[in-house]
Amino acid sequence: MKSVGLFHRLSTIHRQIPASPAVKFLKHSYNLDQTQPMCIFSDEPELKEFIDFIDNLKNYEKAGVPKGAGTDSDDGFDLGRMRRLMQLLGNPQCNFKAVHVAGTKGKGSTAAFLSSILRAQGYSVGCYTSPHIRTIRERITLGASGDPISAKALNHHFQSLRMVLDKAIELENGCLSHFEVLTAVAYSLFARESVDIAVIEAGLGGARDATNVIPRSALAASIITSIGEEHLDALGGSLESIAVAKSGIIKDGRPVRWFFYTFLLYASLAVDFTRFTLVNLSCIR
Repeated sequence: MKSVGLFHRLSTIHRQIPASPAVKFLKHSYNLDQTQPMCIFSDEPELKEFIDFIDNLKNYEKAGVPKGAGTDSDDGFDLGRMRRLMQLLGNPQCNFKAVHVAGTKGKGSTAAFLSSILRAQGYSVGCYTSPHIRTIRERITLGASGDPISAKALNHHFQSLRMVLDKAIELENGCLSHFEVLTAVAYSLFARESVDIAVIEAGLGGARDATNVIPRSALAASIITSIGEEHLDALGGSLESIAVAKSGIIKDGRPVRWFFYTFLLYASLAVDFTRFTLVNLSCIR
């Protein structure tokens, strides 16, 4: 695996960076360069079995997130459930380097732009974002082009995991969610494809988000974009509690980049500041 000097490389890039995967995909999918809009189609028939499978799981993106579910408390999502699923899959999240991105606004575009920058530098990059607009394949991008994974490849990988996923759902008494399974499938794909680095967008908050099973040894860096009042009830009811929830992606001794000083302000108001000063963090502001 290549050594990724992530932020040093970002600071020395002077070449023109190509359009982000999101921009390229939207232009292609919706014919944005033309005057007549195209229809939005549902997922390809080849993915019907996969879509039916995950649609039978609890989908908090549609149903809404319970109060306090994104907090690191008794009301929070059970991250142990996600860890048990990953263990059944062989802990693929340990087999690639990752940049973990959280924040109220801008985390998806940050993930897309960072993926484009890394690809332009010759890295093999996986990117996982949510939600999707046209097809669920948008959430997982692979390869030099940064295009969404093909329906054929996603279906093939799902079929290879089907027995394990069925077992995990049974062991968890049907409590695995739509997002947890999608995240596990993405991590498994990135490990199978031996990406140099994966850029991972957190779904909700950070501390109890399903994406937050990346071990310290695999974390290249954490990024926190902004703090705002979106999902206020789910993340504890205040800007301070939101900052704490999102800070859950920070790992001891690993670089962290925050884009807005409001994050540090609200986090310091909410918790003992030693969490940010005495923990051995390499901070890039």
